[in-house]
Amino acid sequence: MSMPEEHSREHWEAMADHLLAAVLPYATDGLAQYRLPGRASRSGPVSDGLEGYARTFMLAAFRIAGAGGDVPPGLLERYASGLTAGTDPAHPYAWPALTDMSQQLVEAASIALALHETRPWLFDRLSPAQQERVVDWLAGFVGRRTPENNWVLFRVIVEQFLAGVGGPYEPAEISGGLERIEEWYAGDGWYSDGKGKNFDYYCGWALHLYPSLWARMSGDTARRELYAGRLRRFLEQYQHFFAADGGPVHQGRSLTYRFATVAPLWLGALTGASPLPPGRTRRIAGRVLRHFAERGAPDERGLLSLGWYDPFPPIAQSYSGPASPYWASKAFLGLLLPPGHPVWTAPEEPAPVETADRTLSMPAPGWLLHTTSADGVVRLVNHGSDRDRVQPPDGAPDPYYTKLAYTSHTGPEVGERARGVDNHVTVIAPDGTASLRRFIEPLAVSDGFAASAYQDGPVRVVTASVVDGAAEIRIHRVTAPAGHQVRDGGHALAAPAPPALRQKDGLALAARPDGLTSAVRALSGFTGTGLVTAAGANAFGHHSATPYAFAASHPGGTALYVSLVRLARSEQDPPAPAVRVEPGDVVVLSLPGGGTVTVDMGAEAPAARRHDPAERRP
Repeated sequence: MSMPEEHSREHWEAMADHLLAAVLPYATDGLAQYRLPGRASRSGPVSDGLEGYARTFMLAAFRIAGAGGDVPPGLLERYASGLTAGTDPAHPYAWPALTDMSQQLVEAASIALALHETRPWLFDRLSPAQQERVVDWLAGFVGRRTPENNWVLFRVIVEQFLAGVGGPYEPAEISGGLERIEEWYAGDGWYSDGKGKNFDYYCGWALHLYPSLWARMSGDTARRELYAGRLRRFLEQYQHFFAADGGPVHQGRSLTYRFATVAPLWLGALTGASPLPPGRTRRIAGRVLRHFAERGAPDERGLLSLGWYDPFPPIAQSYSGPASPYWASKAFLGLLLPPGHPVWTAPEEPAPVETADRTLSMPAPGWLLHTTSADGVVRLVNHGSDRDRVQPPDGAPDPYYTKLAYTSHTGPEVGERARGVDNHVTVIAPDGTASLRRFIEPLAVSDGFAASAYQDGPVRVVTASVVDGAAEIRIHRVTAPAGHQVRDGGHALAAPAPPALRQKDGLALAARPDGLTSAVRALSGFTGTGLVTAAGANAFGHHSATPYAFAASHPGGTALYVSLVRLARSEQDPPAPAVRVEPGDVVVLSLPGGGTVTVDMGAEAPAARRHDPAERRP
């Protein structure tokens, strides 16, 4: 596919046209459904076909509205035909009715949003009878039950559209959905996706997106200002989640939506709420789109598969079907901005990760983020998000939430072939039973420091993280029976071919040919290191390897363990800080680059003090 200049508006339009053309061969008669190849979701092929229509219609809508209706021949007619066929109960490919808790409720919101943005060119040109059928289908949302998460906003969008076209709606249901998310607002621009600590990309591509677009639809200026202020604070942090090569941090569910991660960046520009220079918005968003396009998404057919780059089934949830990845359409929200808008015309500006090493503390989700400009890698240290409060209490921990760290260049080991070693500190009983990091207790987040704890039966682990450049130094205060093993895993490094492995003097390291290395050093308490390999367990490549540190036998009661975990593109082994353990479980770290950090692990909530010699005065 020949594409215009990268990052330009024309480039985005061309990619949208490519994606829309690629799904056409999979349309049913009448164009009401797009039944893409791949495994069906739990909702079945009819719902999946509706999903194919709705999510690509959202992409078509941004393309149509942004171009003032001047789009490739047949695009408007195609989606108008599908709309009239899908809402005709007599049509063989009619859409299923909206029922409680059904997937159709999700897709109705995409259709309503698309209808709002394209109204002059599509809905307003339908016959009165066709308009009535569309309204009748969407009105099935009124009074329906939804899960207590971002789904409450689908009702808000659908019923606001109905209000705008004179259809039936309940004002209390719109206000109720907006009030519900207030209970999940954690501060600093962060929402949990429902109760608990469900922090992930849904904060941006749903919990910010839909309220802001609702305000755009309704004209509610008071809420618009409220949402704009929160979005601004969110984007001040969120802009750091993207690597220099465009890779987003790989954390949370529904990652197969891929470049939908840039939707809140465009939303900031669209609403006037962005703290980013417009040229930086375009640069980050364009690099994310390019990142995936260069790595197989879309594929040679022009389709988005269930995966990260290539198809990777373990990344999908049970609700994911062949068309689910087309929530990536939200990435094209920027097309609603006119060609003369500064995001399309201002000179590009580098992303923060390109200019300097940075450390960012985020108390609301319980995260630390540290980036390095030399290799453009972003690392997220997790001491807050776990999603366990909406999971079955006897289920396995979700590896996309409960790991100690996530990055832009690595993913957690998942699926039946994963061993769960990566970014997990566990205590292993003599019979092989391993403790699980669930129901994380956030304890502290400050400058370059965070701490949390978890309890699993007789085992309690309090972990503190100190970040230093590309490295994270972990201090674990473990309470467990004698004779148990303690293990702390680093980042799982994946590639098409097996990574090179190396061990020596308390260091375990895996390396890729491009120089990216994952390393773990045993600093104190640990008695050795190791490496575990897997195949088919990682979204970043078929072969993966994870370094780890271990203590062969816990003495019983409480003991401290210190490790260094690093992911970096470097030919040098990670330097080791000096570690001194003082009475009262106080750990003093002398950092390789100078300065010390004193961490009090004996307190109920660990605390850290940094001493930088460069800041001392004579």
